[in-house]
Amino acid sequence: MSYETAVASMFALGHELANTPSHKFDLEHMRVLLREMNHPERKFPSVLIAGTNGKGSTAATLASILRASGLKTALYTSPHLVRINERIRVNEKEIGDDEFAALHGEIDRIAGHLVEEGELPWHPSFFEMMTAIAFAHLARERVDVAVLEVGMGGRLDATNVVEPVVSVITDVSLDHQKYLGNTVGEIAREKVGIIRRGGVVVTLPQQPEANDVIGNTILDLDAIGVSAVQYVPPVSPGSGDYLVPRGEMAFTTEGIEEHRVESHLYRYPLQVMGTEILVETPLVGRHQLRNVALAIAAADELNKKRFAGITPESIERGIRKTRWPGRFQVIPSRAGSPELILDVAHNPAGAWALRSALSEHFDDRPLVFVFGAMRDKAISEMTEILFPLATRVIATRPENPRAASAEEIREAASRTGTEVETIANVKTALETALAGAAGEAVVVVTGSIYLVGEAMRLLELRI
Repeated sequence: MSYETAVASMFALGHELANTPSHKFDLEHMRVLLREMNHPERKFPSVLIAGTNGKGSTAATLASILRASGLKTALYTSPHLVRINERIRVNEKEIGDDEFAALHGEIDRIAGHLVEEGELPWHPSFFEMMTAIAFAHLARERVDVAVLEVGMGGRLDATNVVEPVVSVITDVSLDHQKYLGNTVGEIAREKVGIIRRGGVVVTLPQQPEANDVIGNTILDLDAIGVSAVQYVPPVSPGSGDYLVPRGEMAFTTEGIEEHRVESHLYRYPLQVMGTEILVETPLVGRHQLRNVALAIAAADELNKKRFAGITPESIERGIRKTRWPGRFQVIPSRAGSPELILDVAHNPAGAWALRSALSEHFDDRPLVFVFGAMRDKAISEMTEILFPLATRVIATRPENPRAASAEEIREAASRTGTEVETIANVKTALETALAGAAGEAVVVVTGSIYLVGEAMRLLELRI
């Protein structure tokens, strides 16, 4: 089977959340599949990270720290921005096309056999297949440690078949209510499903409902709760002092310098493992200070469990080298094109984080939004948070069956009082926004990871 055929076969399974009956989510089915594959998930130690917002950033930062510590490190995340291979990486290298196709073929045959024998009621879903491919690849690569981002929820997520060395729970808020519950407490009960009896769980204080659920679960399971509070710098109006220029970066075409721009990072001193380090994170936004703290605390716990090479110096180096595209990613203006921000804010909490970052860094600049979202998201709330900041809003529809139409977004935004233009095609919407952004205007592409990914493909941006 070719790589193209394998990818097409995966997408033919349909999106996990599109018209999927709730009984589709069943960990026993995943265990049956992995048993037939000789349990690849047992062949490497792992860190499992769940949460509503920040779990990807936390995973990327932790993986970078572990790589800087000399450990052969896997990173499994979802969804992808441009190519499906992005989801599975070992030491930053994506799974190869041939390896992906070969593993897909193997696992697809195993799944077909299990269905024929009645051991599985139906073919594994897209995410179950993706997770099985990841586990098989990581086992073959003999990684020292795998950082695994939960896809959705936690308790019934396909990743939750591993026995994590450390569990991490990031900020919990409302999202995927149809599947996880209608309150923060109900959603938190799904997230805490990744905590193991007697295991270690790293987290931070957050909404009271979530705190209660996490704290009670830690007590009920005799788990060891680790707070990352000591690694969060004081967050106040003065936290803007942490934002400093990274230095000038040159952008060239065919060797000819076009433009120079100052990029920024957060910089602050921190006591880690008895040593003062200088944290320099390229992940911008106050919310990222919490995600970095979680990653540091998780790395410290792995150090206590004798994972070699994790030192204050490697933590400092790993944070500095973290790359996580599409998260308040600033694309500098050049060749007459305006400055562009890509951010995958896809729920109200993410929208608030984006609004805070925009206010902190672009408070005096006109903002042009290109916005697209999935139909099952809290679109009305997101537009109420973001659209008042904009001088112009263009609603569009990413290429995804779950995506809301541009007209549905305009209707959902009616209470904002903002005039919303509708352009169904993302390419045209992006071109219109870029062409119409005059002077100091900044174009902000947000609302869905699928929109950001499509924009990156159209702009031919590298991951």
